[in-house]
Amino acid sequence: MTTVDDCADVRTGDKGDTLILAVRARDEMSYHLLSDALTAEAVAGHYALELTGPVLRRLLPGLHALVFTLPGALGGGVTGSPVLDGHGKALSYHLLSMPLGEEAPRRIR
Repeated sequence: MTTVDDCADVRTGDKGDTLILAVRARDEMSYHLLSDALTAEAVAGHYALELTGPVLRRLLPGLHALVFTLPGALGGGVTGSPVLDGHGKALSYHLLSMPLGEEAPRRIR
């Protein structure tokens, strides 16, 4: 099964309690595949977190990139979260493992 890791790189960041995921496809064909498969709903389902708002997706076709924001994903933010990775850096690996097909999503918490 093809995963995000097969055709893109992912970087994460944070703004308060919001996780920001930037997905950069390696080529134009991969960008189109990712644009079709990585909907806001699919990403929300893959992470299966209790969020404080909807996942937002922004397409950046000139850069072959997608940006997702997941509000409330960081359990209180960098200074308020009891989890080890308050910045959410390790959460980029979880998106890389997402299958680009019909496989069921995996919970991370």
